[in-house]
Amino acid sequence: MWIDLVHPDKTEERLVEGLLGMPLPTREDLKDIEPSSRLYVDDHGVYMTASLICKADSDLPVLADVAFILGGNRLITVRYAEPRSFDLFTAALGRSKAGYHCGAAVLAGLLETVADRTAEILEMAGARLDRLASEIFLDRRAAKKRPARQLEDKLLDIAGFQRLVSKTRDSLVSLSRLVGFVLSVEPLRRHEEASALCHVVAHDVQSLSEHAAFVGNNISFMLDASLGLINVEQNAIIKIFSIASVVFLPPTLVASVYGMNFKLMPELDWSLGYPFALFAMALSAVIPFLFFRWKGWL
Repeated sequence: MWIDLVHPDKTEERLVEGLLGMPLPTREDLKDIEPSSRLYVDDHGVYMTASLICKADSDLPVLADVAFILGGNRLITVRYAEPRSFDLFTAALGRSKAGYHCGAAVLAGLLETVADRTAEILEMAGARLDRLASEIFLDRRAAKKRPARQLEDKLLDIAGFQRLVSKTRDSLVSLSRLVGFVLSVEPLRRHEEASALCHVVAHDVQSLSEHAAFVGNNISFMLDASLGLINVEQNAIIKIFSIASVVFLPPTLVASVYGMNFKLMPELDWSLGYPFALFAMALSAVIPFLFFRWKGWL
């Protein structure tokens, strides 16, 4: 009832085609197939191609094109990647009490597992995003001890989440088209249980798409908040340098005045001229400093 071709070579493809009497898409076909030609029916059976997310637990999740073919009361899948949903479905076959008597029923169960795995990916992304939010929005005392580049490093984590959620949303769009097409073909209409399960999967895919959009909005908020905090820290550093330059500007003016060495400068011959100049420079620095403290700019 189910023939799963994983990384098949030319010999295996010809063998299965000879046994089933129907053509199978090759790896090049899956790569070159147009979006408008992913779902069709011909004399041999029902041909469907969906993009499923793979390597969701890694730093570089990817989309893999998987072919689903219903023909001769069998399901044939052709894939050159290993989505975890297939392993989960295979492992659950031995524990499931429900019987699979045709390829349409196997397809419905497999699509349900794909939707469940997608939900798990979104839940994992949401949990990791919450942990990242708690690391970014520290309290004020902890933020003062935070390394300057820590927030900039968080931007890479946010970019990773954005890639994961983006790939997941693309996979959900592809899965939604496939499920909608499956519900309209003859093999599913003849099988009431499989048809009912596909209706449930279609509803789940719609809910997951809304949840993915919600997670995507949270990621956008996290990105904007991180950039805002980085700007606040940079502005604080610039403010310190600006205040320091203003504080030291009056002493520089006093030193410049008494460094001109004109003949008619009484303070040059005064015995207390040097300490007076030092006192004037210190006072001219303290007064702006106290004024900034009073205004709350420090």
